[in-house]
Amino acid sequence: MQHPAPSSPAELAAFETLKLRLPELFREVSANPRIEHTVLVVPSLSLNAEELAKVTGVHHYEERLLYMLMLLRQPRTHLVYVTSQPLNPSIVDYYLHLLSGVPGSHARRRLTLLSCLDASPIPLTEKILRRPLLQKRILEAIPDRRMAHLSVFNASPLERTLSVRLGLPLYANDPGLYDLGTKSGCREVFREAGVLLPDGIERLRDEGDVVDAIDTLIGRNVGVRRLVVKLNDGFSGEGNAIFPVTGCPETGDRKPWIRSTLPHLRFEAPRERYDSYMQKYNEMGGVVEVFVEGEEKKSPSCQSRVNALGDPMTISTHDQVLGGPSGQVFLGCTFPAAREYRLDIQDAGFKVARVLAQRGVVGRFSTDFVSVKNPKSGVWDHYAIEVNLRKGGTTHPFLTLKFLTDGTYDTTTGLFYTPSEKEKYYYASDTLNSDHYKGLSPDDLINIAVYHGLHFHGATERGVVFHLMGALSEFGKLGLVCIGDNPQQAMFLYNKTVGVLNQEAARLREAM
Repeated sequence: MQHPAPSSPAELAAFETLKLRLPELFREVSANPRIEHTVLVVPSLSLNAEELAKVTGVHHYEERLLYMLMLLRQPRTHLVYVTSQPLNPSIVDYYLHLLSGVPGSHARRRLTLLSCLDASPIPLTEKILRRPLLQKRILEAIPDRRMAHLSVFNASPLERTLSVRLGLPLYANDPGLYDLGTKSGCREVFREAGVLLPDGIERLRDEGDVVDAIDTLIGRNVGVRRLVVKLNDGFSGEGNAIFPVTGCPETGDRKPWIRSTLPHLRFEAPRERYDSYMQKYNEMGGVVEVFVEGEEKKSPSCQSRVNALGDPMTISTHDQVLGGPSGQVFLGCTFPAAREYRLDIQDAGFKVARVLAQRGVVGRFSTDFVSVKNPKSGVWDHYAIEVNLRKGGTTHPFLTLKFLTDGTYDTTTGLFYTPSEKEKYYYASDTLNSDHYKGLSPDDLINIAVYHGLHFHGATERGVVFHLMGALSEFGKLGLVCIGDNPQQAMFLYNKTVGVLNQEAARLREAM
């Protein structure tokens, strides 16, 4: 079969035709979740390869969408999950055992796991596109293609091509709208939405533009201490760098000093170097912003969704846990955001979601803020920083909670309630890691969790759910969602889990 060339007018036209099927599919499944339908999950990280290389164990991040196996609770839902390399069977069993209301064997019959058997660093979607026989096996696993859609981590032109090749609509943002999620594009969205954002300059192309932008921002922000230089397509804050203004001449031409100081940028990514950073800046462009200072500062996030009918909605708020040299690298999150400002964050996030919906965005995304408390008035100012126009670090923890409990997010309170009206909270992280955990298998982790009573209990709706388990043995890294009845309980579960893992790792070392 002859397919249209990638990104050609013919492919774009075919993609638009497929998009027209989504609203009706959404209506049918929403009206009757027990109707037979199929979700094809392709958890490809189709992002800048050099930026992804900064993330430890990044090829295991294909496991982050395994929470979608919980869709198999519906008795006529089929799931096809494709990965670069085969998933560890114990990891799959772990997720299937979390299902309630359906026998594991029944769910497994409706689950198809396929693999490219390819560990190379290219995106998973590209691997699938290079394998016509794998595409054939994917389609053979779908009972009715009219009642199926493609779900991905993020949507790039690769995912658009895969959608057209398979003849399945893509339930994610149109890759043609990708610019709205870049550091430059989202600043323009923030202005249109009328939300507060740091003073900055976007659409920068090269080192010369960066020098000019720094000079301009210093000139119009008296007393500014730091500026942030950002790559348009930076990932998890690791495309950011700090430019310290200390030592800048107070009079005369500042640009010679800026040019001589620029190579000493303080990078968030530990292995980043100036030459390689500027090469990427030339390729993707970026922004320069004033670094938001404050004695009491938080980093909340609002997670939103635009459904297939084009309706924007807020689905959660979080306080992000950040690290790195200047606190810009995502490490984890707590749900919900703090009581004193969660509804303000929700309101600002919805304004952004409404603009994105008007622009044609579909799917899940999040808006990140830096919030500073005025020490005199006690009022919080919330500066919109970026939009992650894809699934992200706050997506899988929230959906894990939702799928496990069948609860709902209440926009009037900013809280999550189970069907029995119990409040639920969690602490989640993708970056629990230690060299001492290396060598532990997923089975070891599950055994430890069960022995110490850490695993999630359906009866109490409390406990720990692990993810990224495939990264544990090689990298000593894993993720977890700690679900409790209050924030203190969620944090207690996290600290207990860390303590238990450290204890068990020490015991194993002593036994060697």
